[in-house]
Amino acid sequence: MAEKADKVDSGVAEAKDAIAKGYKNPSGRRPEKQRIWERGREVLKQPIVNRGTAFTRAERKELGLVGLQPVGVVDIDGQMRRVYEQYRAQPDPLSKNLFLSAMRDRNETLFYRLLAEHLEEMLPIVYTPTIGEAIQKFSHWYMRPSGVFLSIDYPDDIEEAFTNYGLGSEEVDLIVVTDSEGILGIGDQGVGGVMIATGKLSVYTAAAGIHPRRAIPVVLDVGTDNIGLLNDDLYIGARHARVRGKRYDEFVEKFVEVATRLYPNAMIHWEDFGADNAYRILDTYRQRCCTFNDDIQGTAAVVVAAALSACKTAHTPLKDQRIVIHGAGTAGVGIAELMRDEMVRAGLSEREANSRFWCLGSRGLISARLGDKVRPFQKQFARSEAELKDWDVDDPKRIDLADVVRNVHPTMLIGTSAQAGAFTEAIVREMAEHTERPIVFPLSNPTSKAEALPADLLEWTDGAALIATGSPFEPVVHDDVTYEIAQANNALVFPGIGLAVTVCRPTRITDHMIAAAAEAVGRIGAEGGTGSSLLPPVSMLRAVSGSVAMAVAQAAAEDGVARVEVHDSVQEVFDLMWQPTYRPIEAV
Repeated sequence: MAEKADKVDSGVAEAKDAIAKGYKNPSGRRPEKQRIWERGREVLKQPIVNRGTAFTRAERKELGLVGLQPVGVVDIDGQMRRVYEQYRAQPDPLSKNLFLSAMRDRNETLFYRLLAEHLEEMLPIVYTPTIGEAIQKFSHWYMRPSGVFLSIDYPDDIEEAFTNYGLGSEEVDLIVVTDSEGILGIGDQGVGGVMIATGKLSVYTAAAGIHPRRAIPVVLDVGTDNIGLLNDDLYIGARHARVRGKRYDEFVEKFVEVATRLYPNAMIHWEDFGADNAYRILDTYRQRCCTFNDDIQGTAAVVVAAALSACKTAHTPLKDQRIVIHGAGTAGVGIAELMRDEMVRAGLSEREANSRFWCLGSRGLISARLGDKVRPFQKQFARSEAELKDWDVDDPKRIDLADVVRNVHPTMLIGTSAQAGAFTEAIVREMAEHTERPIVFPLSNPTSKAEALPADLLEWTDGAALIATGSPFEPVVHDDVTYEIAQANNALVFPGIGLAVTVCRPTRITDHMIAAAAEAVGRIGAEGGTGSSLLPPVSMLRAVSGSVAMAVAQAAAEDGVARVEVHDSVQEVFDLMWQPTYRPIEAV
């Protein structure tokens, strides 16, 4: 294991340097030419081709653009200054989101160059939290279709829809699909959920260089239970209640069958499915095809990365932690499963590892006494009746978080409950009495739903708490020490996994590959000293994604699922990262 980590780490410094500056000089190689068939105004309508005022005089002659633009030629650096100034002039986050969306529809290279150079500033704009408001207004602000819209009312149209998108079988690396039931913290958003898929793909490209024309955003429009949308005259999705059961499963099955047949190299990324479907769909297809659920596996990986970093800081291995998870939904249980698997790799039996977790759902502690109210995916972590009979609890009919903390004395407290303030001062102080470095992760988004605030956690633990949050927080000063607050942002993980897929073409995504991603991020995050973040900052995303891709590709080879052998991981990963630069033009 140490040799494996050393092998991956040996390339990290080189990858950081090469990847960070790649869009200025793509690995020192002469860029390939961009072949353009269109002429005249048609050139300016193609976002991946259009470069606006950056077309040279000679290029304008070749492409029939003379007279269609002002005579001045401005290179990409000048364009960057102009569009960034325009971006900063937008009055609010939603206006900035719309500005960037329009820019992407006009000039993709410039859009991704701007996003890559200002990723930390713009990630909350193109993705969570701002994208949530844009999704809610999708039908009212609908301007240009982006993606593939598949309706459960017309299942026989699936193959035709993909064919109309215009990409061949070898031209797709990634399909991001949602059914829009569990969009961020705002729930069922019907057909508007397609924007979560396009937003995710923007992050894949900006953070890991997934080519924007080798990925497909998809929405499975199965109706909506959002009564506001159904009564909105402008709503443009299927106008009926959300379809469930056999018909829903048959629709998903047909989508998977067509997608995997048409695009055999692509990874299917499931995004924001409801709790009842997310686990079931992942379990159904994870052995059949290359598939990944970011809400389950991506969230788990970045939280495990933060946990491994915290364990290193606290000098206590993960297998010795006592972990309470408040919010045992798909994300919470996904975190527990990946941590459990890490403990098993460290020498515990699966039964011993499961015993290190206490998970709470909407009815309190997941235990045998809840009977059939425990969801199938939660049962593996249910506590026995015998264990609980001697517990000191406030109400024997319901074991709540305070009861669990009082009886378990956890060393790690993870919140995925969306219950603001659930980690109260009394609970945190009780925890801190029994562990020197309490590890506390209030992960619920947005900030208004966080289980606790970092400043309070540091105050209640006298600066001892090791913290990661779901939302971004400003640094906190406590007793003259500045604490950088780690954000457990899935963007630290999923872009690198997608990049690894393009490198080694795995037949499926294994648990070992997800763990490898977590370990790679955890190693980078554990590099700092007192007060430093447990995770790398968003500004390092390109370098982090490259490191994750190398680790995941290596794990795929070890698991025997890689179809392409990787010989020089740094170079091969970097070579496949699309760089937002204007390439020489060949008019054909």
